[in-house]
Amino acid sequence: MNPLVLTALSLCGYLAAAFVAMFSRHHEWENLRLSSVISMFAGILSLISAVAVIVHPIGYTLQFSLFYDVFVLDKLSALLLLVIAIVAIAAAGYAMNYLDEYLGKGARSITVLFNLFAGAMTALVAANQAIAFLIIVEIISLSSFALVIQGNTAAHRKAGLHYLVMDHVANVFIVATFAILAYHANSLMFSDWIATPPQGELASLTFVLALIGFGIKSAGIFFHEWLPKAYPLAPSHCATLMSCVMVKLGVYGLLKVAIVFLGATQWWWGLVVLIFGALSSVLGVMFALAEHNIKQLLAYHSVENIGIILMGVGVSMMGIATDHMVIAVLGLLGALYHLLNHAVFKGLLCLGSGSLVYRLHTKDMEKMGGLAKRMPKTALTFLIGSMAISALPPLNGFVSEWFIYQSLFSISQTGSVAHLVFGPFGAVMLALTGALACMCFVKVYGICFGGAAKSDAAENATEVGNAMVNATIGLSVLCVVLGIASPWIAPYIADIASATLQTGAVTVAQGMSLFPASNMQALLSTPLILCALALLLLVPMAILAFHKRQRLANRHQGDPWACGYQYEQKMTVSAGGITQPMRHMFRYIYQSRPHRTWTERFLLSQPAAGQEISRWAYRRTMAFWIGLVVLCTIFFPLISGVM
Repeated sequence: MNPLVLTALSLCGYLAAAFVAMFSRHHEWENLRLSSVISMFAGILSLISAVAVIVHPIGYTLQFSLFYDVFVLDKLSALLLLVIAIVAIAAAGYAMNYLDEYLGKGARSITVLFNLFAGAMTALVAANQAIAFLIIVEIISLSSFALVIQGNTAAHRKAGLHYLVMDHVANVFIVATFAILAYHANSLMFSDWIATPPQGELASLTFVLALIGFGIKSAGIFFHEWLPKAYPLAPSHCATLMSCVMVKLGVYGLLKVAIVFLGATQWWWGLVVLIFGALSSVLGVMFALAEHNIKQLLAYHSVENIGIILMGVGVSMMGIATDHMVIAVLGLLGALYHLLNHAVFKGLLCLGSGSLVYRLHTKDMEKMGGLAKRMPKTALTFLIGSMAISALPPLNGFVSEWFIYQSLFSISQTGSVAHLVFGPFGAVMLALTGALACMCFVKVYGICFGGAAKSDAAENATEVGNAMVNATIGLSVLCVVLGIASPWIAPYIADIASATLQTGAVTVAQGMSLFPASNMQALLSTPLILCALALLLLVPMAILAFHKRQRLANRHQGDPWACGYQYEQKMTVSAGGITQPMRHMFRYIYQSRPHRTWTERFLLSQPAAGQEISRWAYRRTMAFWIGLVVLCTIFFPLISGVM
């Protein structure tokens, strides 16, 4: 069957799930579970469709005649479709237990919006026409906004309005980008834009507009504030789609415009993207270190990992502009592999953190502790996700970052002074990011799962339901598989990169080994690393078993020694205490962050925390929408001229 037909059936499945949830007033619990099953089935159809395109040996384009060529699937679109499907399947399964708390409190509307959100993202990556693309983008914006404000409190409305304004500012820049491309090609079809791209200063203007628009969508640094505000307030399984998938659509849009449509003809475009990505990665993880709210901490890690992906994209664009196509493929391979890997391990962490909040009803890590004994399955899967996001071998995060490292090393050896300077700069920033990420997740896992319980809720916590546990187990297995099986998976990602760049295939694997196009530069074998780590674990276990009988029969238990003072609970290690030296060392960076962003100043007439959105705020919002319409009207003649 045509993979695009399967994708269309998948969209029908999401719509069917939404209708089942919508009309579930009398048997809400049963119908919501049925809706989740249908959503999972729709995700599986998308998954099959994506895999069918990715594994096909020829980089061809599929078209569905019913819609002419408005919707197509190429290898790049298929990879994004795969990412959406994986996260949507896990999130839909997770919702079977998670929505129990929302029964009678908006569970039906959440499920309807979830399916609309997932279906719209599925349709977006297959869109091949400007108007269809922009309409679907608006559906994604409105459905995700509705999910953020589901709590119906002042905080939810404030965060939702902040997100909506930022998202539509991004839409203005995207409309401007598409208007230029449509006017120059005299067509609204993406295929025509590829054939007749703008040149010179017009191309650079188009790139800058796309970078701003899709940079906001992807929550890159300086454009990121909407994510840590909106993500923590959405239901956990819906927030997982926002933080793990929706931000990837910004990267996808930038790839389409900068590389596919414009051909990345200017070397400084790639340099700007590389620097933007490096700053996003380092500052994102630094801001995460200062957070005690586990949801906001994970939101900042999305900023970090989007930065890592953009670093690979930047190297690829620099390689294209300077005609180093092997390096271009290598950089894009690292970026696309990390795009997939981030969706998996970040989805695992988002759902795992949702399980903690579900049981403890708090996002404050200082009120957790000791949960490894009380929620052992969640603790184990969260540990795997923490190791993967920290890029520890042999898990998936390590492999994709290794490819990005190799692309940075390769670009620095091309002879260009700019490459000689910024290649090592990117590698140093990536290394710093990895070190800080390790530090951050030592804090997160130690504070949440180690030590003693820091609240009554943590003391009485129990494991979550099987559906929630199974969703995290599935993603944790994928973290392991995408890492250990990378010698067999990476060639398919390399084929996607080669097809996107329209260049020859690049060999990156042989047997159980990975290498960056040449095995003389570097060599990596994740299966061998796994074997070595297994042996290292066997040695201490053997020693422990040998000396087991010599252990003391009884052990002293009680309060730890506190230098002669009576032990108090507040003497335990805290999240703030772990990161205090780092926050003191980089205090100028933390202090430079504005307490209120420009959108908050625009929306709120009073700075008081938790303030209700006033009538004046709504007037300002209406003024913004009027201005948006006027600005879009400027570009309407350009669009209407090609319709």
